[in-house]
Amino acid sequence: MSLIYDKSKQFAIHIVQLCKFLRDVKKEYVLSKQLLRSGTSIGANLAEAKYAISRNDFIAKQYIALKETSETLYWLELLYQTDYLTEEQYCDSIAKADELRKLLSASTKSLQES
Repeated sequence: MSLIYDKSKQFAIHIVQLCKFLRDVKKEYVLSKQLLRSGTSIGANLAEAKYAISRNDFIAKQYIALKETSETLYWLELLYQTDYLTEEQYCDSIAKADELRKLLSASTKSLQES
């Protein structure tokens, strides 16, 4: 799980920096706040999963992280389609989020099957 956790922390840092840009340069405050919440929540849920009280709790936290990744992808798409993000910013962010989504999807599937 440390690979996913490390990647989620790096992604959270990326999201914080992107939201600073959206707030300071683009003067966008509402959607960027949603992106900040969901994008940083991925790693926060994985941090909670480290100290889960049961296997089911661990799996639940993993699923919440996966759901937050999906929400983050939505906000990124919306920000791009409303011209707040450049194509380069969008593609870079989507690639990172999609990598996390794939890792979490594989992890949750594996946990459910075992």
